[in-house]
Amino acid sequence: MPYSSVKNSLLMKQLLQLDRMLLQNSLHDWLIAVGIVLGIMLVAVVVKRQVIQRLSVVVRRTSSGPYESLVKMAQATRLWLLLIVALKLGSDYLELTHKAVEWLDRAATVAVFLQLGIWLSALLDAWITRSRNQALENNVAAATSLAPFSFLGRLLLWLVMVLLALDNVGVNISAMVTSLGVGGIAVALAVQNILGDLFASLSIVIDKPFVIGDAIGVDGLGGTVEHVGLKTTRIRSNTGEQIVFSNSDLLKARLRNYKRMQQRCVTFGFGVPYRTTPEQLEKVPALARAAIEGRDKLRFDRAHFKDLGSYAYLFEVVYWVLEPDYMLYMDSQQAINLALLRALANEGIALATPVQALAVDGPVSVRSVVQEARA
Repeated sequence: MPYSSVKNSLLMKQLLQLDRMLLQNSLHDWLIAVGIVLGIMLVAVVVKRQVIQRLSVVVRRTSSGPYESLVKMAQATRLWLLLIVALKLGSDYLELTHKAVEWLDRAATVAVFLQLGIWLSALLDAWITRSRNQALENNVAAATSLAPFSFLGRLLLWLVMVLLALDNVGVNISAMVTSLGVGGIAVALAVQNILGDLFASLSIVIDKPFVIGDAIGVDGLGGTVEHVGLKTTRIRSNTGEQIVFSNSDLLKARLRNYKRMQQRCVTFGFGVPYRTTPEQLEKVPALARAAIEGRDKLRFDRAHFKDLGSYAYLFEVVYWVLEPDYMLYMDSQQAINLALLRALANEGIALATPVQALAVDGPVSVRSVVQEARA
């Protein structure tokens, strides 16, 4: 039999089934079914609008978390999915073919699980947003951990929803779960770099070498942590630009967390010229100590005549800033420098400047020097 004849016969058979289905149901049955569908959709539209309007006012007044979650869920309601469920409920009052009933049951089941997944995803999003805002005020470490767990939570949620929907429509998910395991291994090998960054982000969350808001330094670069994502960590540098690090590379580097510094050790040095007398040299450590001691939030450690340099006597001074604030350190160092300069000037001690002396043995003409330089 030609293909066109087979196609025409199947089409005629379907039309006859549809005609029989329409004739089997009275006008009264059709009106009831249509009324159920329209009633369900009307109630859904009104409830969605009223919930969003009234609860939004309550949220703006009280900033209540549960009401905000209800608003998010209402906004996430998909009317086209409710329409599928309404069609299924309305069709229960009609006599339909077995195949039509089976397709409506499957479509309604999938629609229910899809809408349930959307509601739970909106609820999870509202909880994460609220927890992140609270954590940024009270516990920054908790805010850092929310981004990776948010992704994993959504992934697990939709994986469960899809498997439940397929299981309820008659699909054997045992073989699918086995296939997912084998396919997961292949995907993991293909995207191992991405998975490495993902597990690195989980390591950052669990071990907490830094959190959002910490000032860190990595391989000569530094700034304030702004975002810890699944693949990258973004840092706002001290000069204003954003620096993006791969999570795996970040954990392999030597990282300095300046925000966790409890005290700051400061070491600085200076030199005085060789014409300075031994009596004057003995006074320099005491002058450096006097410039530091007595200042708020500073602790003097030591000051020593360190070395005989190439052009000066070298001194080294060490002190502690009792708070990690960088501005406090810079203000203190500036005040110490000015006080030390005044103290040295009062004692007639100058600071050394680099000087090179050229000793010439015997008379040398300019022409000979130029010729040697050219050679």
